[in-house]
This record gives sequence, C-alpha cells and structure tokens, in this order.
Amino acid sequence: MTAVPGDGGTVAPPPAGARPAPGRGVPTWRQAVAGASRVLAEAGVPSPAVDARLLAEHLLGGPLVLAPPVEADLLSRYADLVRRRSLRVPLQHLTGRMAFRHLVLESAPGAFVVRPETEVVAGAAIEAARAVGGRAPVVVDLCTGSGAIALAVATEVPGAQVHAVELSAEAVAVARRNVDALAPDVRLHAGDAATALPELDGTVDVVVSNPPYIPPDQVPVDVEVREHDPDLALYGGGPDGLDVPRAVVASAARLLRSGGLLVMEHAEVQSEAVRALVVAAGFTDVVTGTDLTGRDRYVRARRP
Repeated sequence: MTAVPGDGGTVAPPPAGARPAPGRGVPTWRQAVAGASRVLAEAGVPSPAVDARLLAEHLLGGPLVLAPPVEADLLSRYADLVRRRSLRVPLQHLTGRMAFRHLVLESAPGAFVVRPETEVVAGAAIEAARAVGGRAPVVVDLCTGSGAIALAVATEVPGAQVHAVELSAEAVAVARRNVDALAPDVRLHAGDAATALPELDGTVDVVVSNPPYIPPDQVPVDVEVREHDPDLALYGGGPDGLDVPRAVVASAARLLRSGGLLVMEHAEVQSEAVRALVVAAGFTDVVTGTDLTGRDRYVRARRP
C-alpha cells in the first residue's frame, strides 16, 4: 500500500501495468479510485466501486472523466474520505448529500438517511395527492426527518399544500435547510406526530409517514444504520416497535377528511400487524404495498 502523507491512511497502489500521470509520481484519478474501491471492498462496504467514484467526484466537484491532474493535497483529502468510509461512516454524511427520487437533499448527522425503498412510499402519496380533483390537495408528512417525502410531494404535485412534522431538533434543522433550498412553500412544524396540527383535523387529503418502527431487540445489521442513524428515527417504541406507528395512525384518523388516504412505511415482517392496527382504527380499503424488491413496505388505507 502507498502511504498518503498527512492522512494516517493508505490508498491502494495502481493496478499492475498502470502508468502514473505524465510528469508526476502519483496515480491518475482513475487509478486512485480503483485503489480506493479495493480498500472499501476489503472493509465490507456494500458498493465499493460506486462509493469510491462518488467520493472522488464529490471532492472534485464534477464527473471523474473531467477531473484535472492529480494534486497531492486532493489525493490526501481523498484518502481521508476513503478511510472514513471504510470505517462505515455513511457516504451521505461524507458528501453531505443524498438522492431521493429526482431530488438531491442535504444529509447530516442527526437526521435519518432516507433509503431507496422509501421512494415508493413517497410515490404512493404523490399518486393520491394528484388524484384530488378541483382544488389543491392538503398533504401532511409525519416524522419527516430531513423532509424528503414532503419535498418530493411538493415538487411533484404543483400547488399542493404540504405540511411536514418532525420531533427531533437536529432533524428539523436539516429539514429547514432542505425546505428553504428546494420548496420554500412547505410548512415545517417542530412537534410530536401524536399531537401535531389539530387545526387541520378533518381537512387533510393525504397523510404520509416513514416513522421509526424497529423493535428494541432487533438492532440493525448495517453499521451505517446502527451506528450513525439517530435512535429516535429507528426505534418505534414498545415491544413490537409499533408505538410510534400507532400514534401516526391515530393522528391520521383525526387529520384526514372522509375519503382521505393514509400511506405509512413499515418493516416487511410487520405488514400483518400494521394492517390490523389500521383496521382497528376504522380505516377501510387497506392495501399492503411493496418496494422495488417486492418486499412488503407500506400500508395504504382510506378514512371512511
């Protein structure tokens, strides 16, 4: 391994037969990324090649194919990013960005890193909001975190009146910056999903939520989730992890107008329990939706 001065880490040497950049005794960016990919693979990072490239492009501020000649300072900074990613710091925390549907959101410690499976939850809410005819739909996102679902609705359903509710002060700060940057008309509320927005009772068309739902005895396997996502955004409370989802369902029952729709994410193994609690709350037309891998991912239900 070739040490990079000043970072305390290493970057793998370029592949056999590769030539250094002309006039420089350092690897090209492609060689550096290839070496970083090997380092990340050895550390067990799930997508080492993609992460190595994205870290380089974050540092360079553009595509790798347009990269300028390698400079020692940039290479040292890159090695530090690779080292931190090898320790399983989330890619999104290192770049400060995360992709969600068509959006690029700010990501920071203190706010949950939204995952691709939640995009289908947002899609179901967007479809329901678009189906509201003759007026602007009213949509409430409970447990909004970074604001991802609320912002997807606001930017994909023009004219929608979108409210986003979050309890964590750290997550509210991240959501505020995302709202200001992407959809300033979204109304962000710091508060508890269980008691939020009583002034909207009986007037909302869609309530959507990705609440915490992990039971206390099911610690996430992924290091990025277990050690870096906030516990408040992961664990749903109660022995089954469904205390917060129950509160979301109860709030949806009072917020929604007759005919309004609830869309709420849950774990694959919770689909039957969630369906039961939604039915017990008086909802009808209960359907379990799947994510892109075919796993049960969310419930959709209508307030009669």
